[in-house]
Amino acid sequence: MITVHHLNNSRSQRILWLLEELGLDYGVVRYERDPTTMLAPASLRAIHPLGKSPVITDGELTVAESGAIIEYLVGRYGDGRLVPPQDSPDRLRYTYWLHFAEGSAMPPLLLSLIFSRIEKAPVPFFLKPVTRAIAAKVRKTVIDPNLTAQLDYMEAELTKAPWFAGAAFSAADVQMSFAVEAASARGAVGAARPALLAWLARIQARPAYLRALDKGGPYELMR
Repeated sequence: MITVHHLNNSRSQRILWLLEELGLDYGVVRYERDPTTMLAPASLRAIHPLGKSPVITDGELTVAESGAIIEYLVGRYGDGRLVPPQDSPDRLRYTYWLHFAEGSAMPPLLLSLIFSRIEKAPVPFFLKPVTRAIAAKVRKTVIDPNLTAQLDYMEAELTKAPWFAGAAFSAADVQMSFAVEAASARGAVGAARPALLAWLARIQARPAYLRALDKGGPYELMR
């Protein structure tokens, strides 16, 4: 029996979605973030030493990290679904976007979140101008240009095909969902990127996506 150790407002939501797309039976154990720190509870360390989500158990096996979980589930239970054939031209695209999601897309989004919190953090009044100036400088010179370049690149790629791996929906779209939804939640995906907006509308209309929301509960990202 597959069990998803599901943390609210986290990457584990896309694992629920993948399981719904595959039509697999699974259970959900819920964990709630600390409302102050927004960190996962210590109880998750009983499942995996790092105490982070997503993590699944499948019998005696424990699998962590979104990409590894997706590869495991599609490889073991997919029967060829949600992944382009090995010898197809879309297979390399699929592998690329499966790794791009966390390797390239998420770092600037996380930095943007961290520095926005630094700008709002309580500090002695005489330090506020300094901390805000440093945060604004890093955002302007490093974070925002990187994020803009990546979103423009995603937009361009989605004008070539409706899905990240090509003509067909795949697990790469599931993996990319968290990054694009996080960018959208922070106002970085708008009318200037119609292909990304259309992609978001397509994934969010999928019946399996909607079922996963019912299973996972309220889902709000990086606001």
